[in-house]
Amino acid sequence: MTIDEQTVDKIAHLARLELAPDEKAEMIADMNKILGFMDKLNEVDTTGVEPLVYMTDEPNILREDVVKQVITTEEALKNAPDHDGSHFLVAKVIK
Repeated sequence: MTIDEQTVDKIAHLARLELAPDEKAEMIADMNKILGFMDKLNEVDTTGVEPLVYMTDEPNILREDVVKQVITTEEALKNAPDHDGSHFLVAKVIK
């Protein structure tokens, strides 16, 4: 499979991107390189190889959450563009 200009146009439309003609050419070349690499990977015999869920068998070592710095409400609101003294005020985004 190869990527052509129509495929790039469709992908750009779905991603809501506008590509200049030189960007389209570069994108076509990059996508074709990616597909070429995937074709190379498909040539590898993976018979009997179990899919990996994790890259390592080591357990994940998690640390406890520790509060390192606490700021007051006044300090948090100091640089806010708009606030009412105790809350950030933002523009309504739901109609």
